[in-house]
Amino acid sequence: MPNPWGKIVTHTDFDGVVSAAICSLSLGIENVVFTGPMGIGQNKISISHRDVVCDLPYPLECGLWFDHHPGNLDELRLRGYDPAHVPGRFELKDSCSRVVYDYFASQVEFPSYLGTTVHHADIIDAFRYQDVEDWRKETPAKMIDCALKMAEPGKKGAAFRRKLVFLLRDNPLNLVSLRPDIRARYEAYLGQEERMLAIIREASYFIPTDKDRKLVVIDLIRYKRRPSIVKNLAFVIYPSSQAVVEFRSLYDQGVKTNSFSLSISLSPNVDPVALQKDVGDIMRSLNIGDGHRGAAGGTVTCRSKDEMVKKKREILKGIWALWESF
Repeated sequence: MPNPWGKIVTHTDFDGVVSAAICSLSLGIENVVFTGPMGIGQNKISISHRDVVCDLPYPLECGLWFDHHPGNLDELRLRGYDPAHVPGRFELKDSCSRVVYDYFASQVEFPSYLGTTVHHADIIDAFRYQDVEDWRKETPAKMIDCALKMAEPGKKGAAFRRKLVFLLRDNPLNLVSLRPDIRARYEAYLGQEERMLAIIREASYFIPTDKDRKLVVIDLIRYKRRPSIVKNLAFVIYPSSQAVVEFRSLYDQGVKTNSFSLSISLSPNVDPVALQKDVGDIMRSLNIGDGHRGAAGGTVTCRSKDEMVKKKREILKGIWALWESF
């Protein structure tokens, strides 16, 4: 009997890959496609009632939808959908992987290692580390996450992610992390850390009203080519800062545009509950993105360079005002 399901459409990060691995195991789907939120919002991928969508906004239609971002739930309601009638599951969990795992747990006998993989997806996606030292510790999950960050653009990177879906479906994290291609990408990441730190030093600043240097701002829009950095390395340079804000240019078929993405992460050196800050709520309040208490991101469309400069300035002002209001 042919499989009634079509493909899995999922996010490009560790959580998206693990979510796809669980869906593949549960539903027998072999075809996996990767995209970001804009790919859904701009209908760049054909999605039908036979497809499963993970860790992304709800499309026009799909067979199953799994997500954990509050902003995507708000958008669903604004579009007139009743979440209770959408097939799949939405829950406010640390990762989409957790939502998918819990959904299928009563239907599928999962191998024991998969629970460990989902536990690490929770930590990575919600950025729940004890401190910077804990974040930088070499673990199988960290190695795989860093390998994903070093994935090549285009078809080659998609092929690597697709292979990783099935590796994580069929093997525990520690065995996957021992593979030469994972190790090579992880070592490439480590080799670039010093370069990343140099770029962060060059591109970072604090807004004038931030006298205590609470929010590190990394502005990568100045660069013609897309720099490869991990923004949370800013906490190695500024260990007393509480959060990092990063701006990146968006590219269309390799050409830099005036539109940009931005993301915010709380430092692992702070307790988000004690700090009483929620960066996901900041993004939603400004209507520019979504995320969790400790990590969030979004995109801003601009038609000109002047508009980009103006919006970036306004957004920083809004972020700071909301940060101080908590």
